[in-house]
Amino acid sequence: MVRMSVLADCLKTISNAEKRGRRQVLVRPVSKVVIRFLRQMQVHGYIGEFEIVDDHRANKIVVELIGRLNKCGVISPRFDISHGDIEKWVVNLLPSRQFGCILISTSQGIMTHQEAKRKKTGGKIIGFFY
Repeated sequence: MVRMSVLADCLKTISNAEKRGRRQVLVRPVSKVVIRFLRQMQVHGYIGEFEIVDDHRANKIVVELIGRLNKCGVISPRFDISHGDIEKWVVNLLPSRQFGCILISTSQGIMTHQEAKRKKTGGKIIGFFY
């Protein structure tokens, strides 16, 4: 079967492992977007360390789970989002203003919705986690 979205498969695997109470999970294949998404999750404290394993194909990632992640997902299709629309998406996707992040792909790289508001930039919405 054809893999439609590498990022969606990765986040679904992590979410399922988190629900089962696993301490670590193996994610494959890997892309640059997956690595940047996981790095943002790690910076905000939702996952622990992750290690990229080179298998001479599409690589694998071993992610350490810390039990803090409630839900993560991909927004497909990747809608355009302007600086003014960020607040509308925050209200629709996140359960509260106090926690959770929406990741946006901008011309300045992948960043959270708080950074995009601070830099007054828009982009394409990738996904969310809380």
